[in-house]
Amino acid sequence: MHKILIVDDEKNIREVIREYAEFEGFEVAEAADGMEAVKLCREQDFDLIVLDVMMPKLDGFSTSKEIKKIKDIPILMLSARGEEYDKLFGFEMGVDDYVVKPFSPKEIMARIHVIIKRNSKNVEPESLENFKYNGLEVNRLGRSVYIDGSKVEMTPKEYDLLFYLVQNKNIALTREKILNSVWGYDFLGEDRTVDTHIKMLRNSLGSYRDYIVTLRGVGYKFEV
Repeated sequence: MHKILIVDDEKNIREVIREYAEFEGFEVAEAADGMEAVKLCREQDFDLIVLDVMMPKLDGFSTSKEIKKIKDIPILMLSARGEEYDKLFGFEMGVDDYVVKPFSPKEIMARIHVIIKRNSKNVEPESLENFKYNGLEVNRLGRSVYIDGSKVEMTPKEYDLLFYLVQNKNIALTREKILNSVWGYDFLGEDRTVDTHIKMLRNSLGSYRDYIVTLRGVGYKFEV
């Protein structure tokens, strides 16, 4: 049985998500603020956290950062704000998905299932080669990236996206193909999710950002 933690200062929201989650067989714990959530994560293990952004004591972004220091738990962020900046910041913090309030409980459950399924997939065979071109080195087995000899910190999804692009270097990839391969065929997001993460990845690659080429009206290509 998968166990999830619902973190929101609004009791009615916690109760609605709990009701749907327990109906679908999840074990559920609740926290009314970020401080309580961090404490629970120190004491217990969770398969996923549903985390609100706007909370007293410790906001959702700060809570996510503190939790990531303790354990690598998938996070579904809830927010009343839907601006691209907020979503981009959330993804940079390493959250797995971002839902804007008001939301449908059924949609929340569908996204929870997708995230858990995605994080439960078996690791791919370790036979794929690492990539090195000029000063850029991608070490798949060690899940690390080096630029001119210095290690670069990336979010898990940035790394997954980079390795997929590198694995298919010099091949034109549509946004749909990237979504299907990196996020999964049952991903409920939109094409802009790819654009947002490409932007983040380019920033992380610095002087090697131009290796990721935009194909107008198509998608992207890692060109070397």
